[in-house]
Amino acid sequence: MTDSDDHSGATSPHLKDPCYVTAVSHFYRGELGRIMVWRQRLDVTTTWAITTSTTIIGVAFSIRDVPHIIFFFNLALVWIMLWIEARRYRFYDAFRGRVRMLESHFLVPMILQSPKILDGEWRRLVCEDLILPSFKISKLEAVARRMKRNYVFIFAIILVAWTLKIFMHTKSPIRSFGDFYAALAVEHLPSWLAFVVYFGTILVVFGLIIFVVRTSTEEVSEFGNTNSSLWKI
Repeated sequence: MTDSDDHSGATSPHLKDPCYVTAVSHFYRGELGRIMVWRQRLDVTTTWAITTSTTIIGVAFSIRDVPHIIFFFNLALVWIMLWIEARRYRFYDAFRGRVRMLESHFLVPMILQSPKILDGEWRRLVCEDLILPSFKISKLEAVARRMKRNYVFIFAIILVAWTLKIFMHTKSPIRSFGDFYAALAVEHLPSWLAFVVYFGTILVVFGLIIFVVRTSTEEVSEFGNTNSSLWKI
């Protein structure tokens, strides 16, 4: 007997079994608490990235003799924070998948009192994931999602601050792109290296955003992008 055959009748033995309902309810609460813990960990890494960036920007503009190479370290630290947060986001997304499965296939039938919605193999999928947990998204997609949500603004502020630092504290006035390119050089640091880091960061940031926009969907639909009714709260 398949899972769908077991629940095709007018009533569902699972919804009538108080032990089953209680067990799944506690399981849902446990998984919900787990994703909340991982969600808080995401906020911590974002806070570290913002704090580090504001500190470095403050030092760069308050001390004229500090070279703009300091933003190299700023970008490196933010990239590290983004990588750590993307790794945490993969765990968050994996457990969130279980929560969404329970919400869609257990809570919805309970609320609508429609056991027919319980058809399908969702129980087997959840059990397989409990036995052998697996990530639901790739590392690249996780990085791109966090970039789109938070880090694009952090990188934008860093690049703007870097540009202002070059224009404000350069030894000679900048009137052309050639002057800007020459101002990128700092002692033994060649201009081409700073140029690659500066514009390479821009290309990578926009590339990740374009990638996630084309290949990924949002967790929550925007108004007008779904056929469901809109709540008036």
